[in-house]
Amino acid sequence: MQIVCLSSSNWYPYPTSKQEIMRRMDADVLYFDPPVTLLAPLRDPAARARLTAWRQEQPQPQENIHVRALPPVLPFGNRFRFINRINQAFLARHIRRVMRENGIGDDAVLWTYLPGHCDLIRKIPARARVYTCVDRHSGYKGQISPALVDHMEAVLAENCDAVFATAQGLYDTLVRVNPNTTLVPNGANYELFSRAQQPLPVPEALADIKGPVLGFIGALQECIDYPLLRRAAQMCPDCTFVFIGREHRDAAVDEIRDLPNVRLLGLLPQSELPAYLARFDVCLNPFRSGSLSRDVSPLKFYEYLATGKPVVSTPEPVQVREFADAVYIADGPDAFIGQIRAALEKDTPEKRQRRIDYARACSWDARAARFAEVLAHTLRKKA
Repeated sequence: MQIVCLSSSNWYPYPTSKQEIMRRMDADVLYFDPPVTLLAPLRDPAARARLTAWRQEQPQPQENIHVRALPPVLPFGNRFRFINRINQAFLARHIRRVMRENGIGDDAVLWTYLPGHCDLIRKIPARARVYTCVDRHSGYKGQISPALVDHMEAVLAENCDAVFATAQGLYDTLVRVNPNTTLVPNGANYELFSRAQQPLPVPEALADIKGPVLGFIGALQECIDYPLLRRAAQMCPDCTFVFIGREHRDAAVDEIRDLPNVRLLGLLPQSELPAYLARFDVCLNPFRSGSLSRDVSPLKFYEYLATGKPVVSTPEPVQVREFADAVYIADGPDAFIGQIRAALEKDTPEKRQRRIDYARACSWDARAARFAEVLAHTLRKKA
């Protein structure tokens, strides 16, 4: 089998659900990083390098996977449909050319991740068309029309042979459009993150910390509840709050940056994370309430479970409530602080084992097997 994957995340530098699934598929995969707009460098100078990245092939992550970047496109495609149509027609021509160069035929599976691909999905011959929805895309801020994004997603789903959703709210929306929709939440690289269950050498950045460490791993983006974290850090001066992940431009990270017991370590290689997690006493999952947070399936949450460490979470994303017997869920600052204390002082071996058992069941190997099962069924129906 051959798969052409039009991703919403770059393959490098940090793996997301797209990479985890594609590297486990029994197929030759042509993976496209998403395009940037021609205006992107004005907002983020780091995007300047991506304007030309499409001209060369990225390093090959494994024998059956080739990674390419898509060329830059016109801005405002999520605000005006006519611009999206121009962009997607241009991208379709480029994708077909790269497919030919890589020996990918017209019987490949076309697997997409972005609503805007509704205007591309029929321009590329394919054996089957798949859409995986991992976010409430209309909930993002920026130069978008939420109504247009939702409409384009519905058109995309309607024109696909199989649709996957990572959260219940996303599934409920999409199954009304396409009955061939399957709920498959995100997961964790259990083999990697379970290493934190054992004592590991303490990273130098944490070596001087004497008291409890409350840790967060993941993108520091706008859906994180920074006022909640600030309050928690102020009320727990005996604890050190450690944040590992890339800071998004629009996120209010400055609300916690100046606190004496907060450390922002930036983005670290995934292979190094188990050593940091092994030093964490509690893992934090602090999402603020909102449409974007409610329907996300947080990778960090499943990675936390694999460590066996206590997890303190807000009630959103909704998905975390399925694990209420194993984690500490708190609604509001005072309850959040109270659950931190409970996690530090009252956690039990039974809860720890439940977290580990949940993580095994939610491994990427298990998730990929479910994707492959549904895809095989879809291809048999089309044969």
